[in-house]
Amino acid sequence: MKKSQNIAANTIKDIWRSLEKYVFPDIGSTPINKLTARKFVLLLEPIKARGNLETLKRVLQRINEVMDFAANSGLIEINTAVNVRKAFPTPVKKHMPTIRPEQLPELMHTLSIASIERQTRLLIEWQLLSVTRPVEAAEARWDEIDMTANTWTISAGRMKMRRDHIIPFSNQARTVLEAMKPISAHREYIFPSFSDPKKPMNSQSANAALRRMGYQGVLVSHGLRAIFSTAANEEGFEPDVIEAALAHVDTNEVSREYNRSNYLEKRIVLMRWWGKFVETAATGITLATGMRGIRVI
Repeated sequence: MKKSQNIAANTIKDIWRSLEKYVFPDIGSTPINKLTARKFVLLLEPIKARGNLETLKRVLQRINEVMDFAANSGLIEINTAVNVRKAFPTPVKKHMPTIRPEQLPELMHTLSIASIERQTRLLIEWQLLSVTRPVEAAEARWDEIDMTANTWTISAGRMKMRRDHIIPFSNQARTVLEAMKPISAHREYIFPSFSDPKKPMNSQSANAALRRMGYQGVLVSHGLRAIFSTAANEEGFEPDVIEAALAHVDTNEVSREYNRSNYLEKRIVLMRWWGKFVETAATGITLATGMRGIRVI
């Protein structure tokens, strides 16, 4: 069902793992028409007891998708899981820990002197400069890079928005690639795993490094994207261009197609500005031109 929707491969694996861990052990070989609301409540109770309400919410959402499919296919009369959510508290949405753009110089200084592997430092810089998600950055491949056009194309299978994402990268991001070439150019992944170079680095490597650098509870690697978003919005870049750079899913079909075809040139300008912003921060200065609200390309 999910595969037919062109969902990212990593998302499909995550969905299947959660079902294997939290659902299958309890329902076993129970026929789907024998699954009651009470049965679902019982299998979800341990997740609630551990306080993992976000996990509970995701697992229940996936159960409902399966049960909806079964109901729509005529396998069962009704989705018995549809109201199970009312038996559990609603999780309070937590924002990813992040920092303000003016705190970026301190982060860049800390990163430059941190006792971490050089490759890990370069991965953090690559994620920061490309404004990608942790797993997208960690799994970057050399065959996705066009050094002539200065673009990185991530295939639809790895993207939440279910289509190819073209990232125009800055000279500063290109410098990261040049630094990685002697280390990994002969391998598939730009940032190969230390334990098995045929695989990419773990997407949590950046988070582990940030914790060692003293940023636990202050900044996570996913929060690097928020620094960019705040800085670019305050500088006055068009919000839709920023959203396109972040590869956020646009639920409006017409708008999505327009954004796809129209924003690349504007994102080239945006990413060049961001590369300079990060480079300037590395010297201890926050770049701000005072053009807030009028930076429209």
